[in-house]
Amino acid sequence: MSNTSSNTNAVDLTKLFSRNFELQNINDGTITDITFDQSAVGDVGCVVWDAALVLCSYIDKIRNVVQNKSVLELGSGTGAVGIVTAALGARVIITDLPEIVPFMNHNIQLNQKVLKDSCSALELRWGNKEQMSKVKQIHFSEGVDFLLVADCVYYEEALEDLVDTIVYFASPETIVLCSYEDRELGNKSELQCKFFKKLSEHFTITEIPIEKQDPLYSSPDIHIMEMTLSHQNNKT
Repeated sequence: MSNTSSNTNAVDLTKLFSRNFELQNINDGTITDITFDQSAVGDVGCVVWDAALVLCSYIDKIRNVVQNKSVLELGSGTGAVGIVTAALGARVIITDLPEIVPFMNHNIQLNQKVLKDSCSALELRWGNKEQMSKVKQIHFSEGVDFLLVADCVYYEEALEDLVDTIVYFASPETIVLCSYEDRELGNKSELQCKFFKKLSEHFTITEIPIEKQDPLYSSPDIHIMEMTLSHQNNKT
């Protein structure tokens, strides 16, 4: 979700439609439905994009790795990725612009029986040092284990702030998972290249091979990148 959105782009909670995501219990095979409401009115954060579902499915495959870990999601929109990650046993903070927070809280409440207070929604404007510092001090004083970013590169004016925010929250132990879909419309492809070029100044970036992703929720035009701070950029 872009830093440039305004209250005119707030999600209309009276025009919602749902999408479900299934989690299977590996012990007894039972299925848990996670429900995400989407809105017919709003900016890019009001629906669940395919790249978010692909990332949800990959996190499901590595559920043992994320259990009991601290997780921060940036530009959460519907909150889908963070909510699934919390349902898998992580402690998750999902974040977006202030006008999106009620929408994220709505989806948290839809799934509260599964989440059991393991997921919270907060306002976080990319590049806002005061907000970033507050979130870090209160919720991630011991660091962020996983930082999630799903299909957030839409507006060039927000690009630098998004990169700065990722770098700010990352520690040498942080794993950043970023998913995105190839798009040829406008300058989206150029923006993605610029985004990862800026991130490569700080991180070692590798792509998760499609054969390691969920066979149902994967596509050649949707990518999951894993990033860790480069040795020369490790913070003390």
